[in-house]
Amino acid sequence: MGDRVTVLTPHAPEVEARWDDGGVDVRSFRYAPERFELLGYSRSLSADETMRVGAAAVTPLYLLAARAAVKRSLKEGGYDLLHAHWVVPNALVGGPLSRRIPLAVGLHGSDVFMAERRELRPFVRRALARTTVLTGCSPELVDRVCAIGFDRERSHVIPYGVNVEEFSPDPSRRSIWRERLGIPGAATVVVSVGRMVSKKGYGFLLEALPGLLERHPDAHFVLGGAGDLLADFQERTAAWSDRVHLPGLVLRDVLPDLYRAADVFVLPAVHDRKGNVDGLPNVILEAMASGLPVVASGISGIPLAVTDGLNGRLVPEQEPEPLAAALSELIADRELSRKMGTASRERAERELTWDAVAARYRAAYETALAG
Repeated sequence: MGDRVTVLTPHAPEVEARWDDGGVDVRSFRYAPERFELLGYSRSLSADETMRVGAAAVTPLYLLAARAAVKRSLKEGGYDLLHAHWVVPNALVGGPLSRRIPLAVGLHGSDVFMAERRELRPFVRRALARTTVLTGCSPELVDRVCAIGFDRERSHVIPYGVNVEEFSPDPSRRSIWRERLGIPGAATVVVSVGRMVSKKGYGFLLEALPGLLERHPDAHFVLGGAGDLLADFQERTAAWSDRVHLPGLVLRDVLPDLYRAADVFVLPAVHDRKGNVDGLPNVILEAMASGLPVVASGISGIPLAVTDGLNGRLVPEQEPEPLAAALSELIADRELSRKMGTASRERAERELTWDAVAARYRAAYETALAG
């Protein structure tokens, strides 16, 4: 769109100091010796429920270094707006700088969970008081932060986007992951992708698996991703290892082919026992762009992308029986599955491209600048 964008991100092992990402200037900043750089990149929380001790200890260093990195960039001049993604910790960094430049704050999920902690609320309120505009990928996340102290009229619910060229149906590549995992070509494959943590709801899917495997002898389930609960899930599914596959971490360059191997996508996301919840998982959008029907919990930002009966099924969270019924319907009815998959692809192309999402962000920025 012709705008100048600089992204500041914390350093971590294998993260370069600076690089160009399609015209976006990305710069990482150091905040501790490398082995103590524990914030971000899914390393800050244990099972997404509690902050790791090491991450909590290094947070003050992060806040100081992040603020210094932002100030260095602002000294270069030419910037119109600062967007602090993740209300905790980055709004705490951006708040004191709002006298120099309008501040937007973006919400994504676990940051809202952290912002609601009693000891952090006063700092969050102070940052929100200096915030011009709020963005979030889920109505629930926006509402929860507005309840802490923000004007709902200055907030914008904006879903994530997806690269519909990178994630797209390709029957010629359907067999790649099936051959890797030993899945027959004629089998029905249900896939999920996500970190193995409580809020993804995989524990409830595992409760539904015995009945599904019995009712559908040709069905296979692939749960791709790493995380704190992976070993536990592998142990719980060991008896079905020929039909329930947990390959661990799936790198992005091979992820599109995993979707192409599938017939149905599932993500039974939940509010975990501490109240943490996802906003709108990117994997749902990737699955839609890949032409898959989606079975997911009807919570948070998921209904922004999935309409029950049109491009998938929305089910109650934490309830294995409705989840099993929705999956069983799509496994048994391949024509319905294909019809919903086509609707998923059409919605992704029509509403959820990054160009469409970027235009909505830019409109929010223009509102902030006008204010």
